[in-house]
Amino acid sequence: MIGLHDVGRIEHAVAAFARGLNGGLIVTIAPFPTNHPGAIPALAAKYKLPAVYPFRYYGGLISYGPDTVSQFGSAAGYIDRILKGEKPAELPVQAPTKYELVINVKMAKELGLTVPDTLLARADEVIE
Repeated sequence: MIGLHDVGRIEHAVAAFARGLNGGLIVTIAPFPTNHPGAIPALAAKYKLPAVYPFRYYGGLISYGPDTVSQFGSAAGYIDRILKGEKPAELPVQAPTKYELVINVKMAKELGLTVPDTLLARADEVIE
């Protein structure tokens, strides 16, 4: 695990992963915003590392995370309830209920990887 505040530390860690045998990255959702949101995807591409991201907009080999479109729908429902008089503090906390798996086969080919057909069959979207 590496911190996200220093681009130099991020690059050093990603380069170390790239030197290792069968290296790759799994990027999780940070509990706070980072000042360098594009650093990890750019470095993964530079060092040709397979990467799994929590959101599709990062690119990479695979993304698996909450479906942001359905979350916006849930947020709209909360806004409606608040505008109708419910107190925000009394509304229950909601977790995502729908997750999406996106696999980038084009990226897999660039990395010299083969994605098993069973995994492709489970994907919500396959990018050719």
